[in-house]
Amino acid sequence: MKISIETVVIAPLEKVWQAWITPEDIQKWNFATNEWCCPSAEIDLKVGGRFKYRMEAKDGSMGFDFEGSFTSISSNESLIYELNDKRFVTIKFSETEDGVQVTETFEAEDENSVEQQRQGWLCILENFKKHVEAS
Repeated sequence: MKISIETVVIAPLEKVWQAWITPEDIQKWNFATNEWCCPSAEIDLKVGGRFKYRMEAKDGSMGFDFEGSFTSISSNESLIYELNDKRFVTIKFSETEDGVQVTETFEAEDENSVEQQRQGWLCILENFKKHVEAS
């Protein structure tokens, strides 16, 4: 099953793209709630290149690595990557009258409900929007 989420970021396309692919920016937005953080982000932005984002609870109680490899990259337009568990994720960036629409489509996993996954990923996407618009 595929899940899609989206938001509109009020910023120039190049700024939105750079905030998505820059490790220092990723660390500032890549978490679902304020109880979590992203203490490290590594990215090798090329087809076949890997990424690894560390996501941790601020209290140290849990954490995990979100990682995979890029299968398609079109600068300022889209990214496709495969996660280590073989699920695919597509991110599209489209200029609109209102700003840049960012759409993420991902294959659902089996551990959490579809709604939990949708809400978790949407919270991260909304953190991204807030980060870009505030910087």
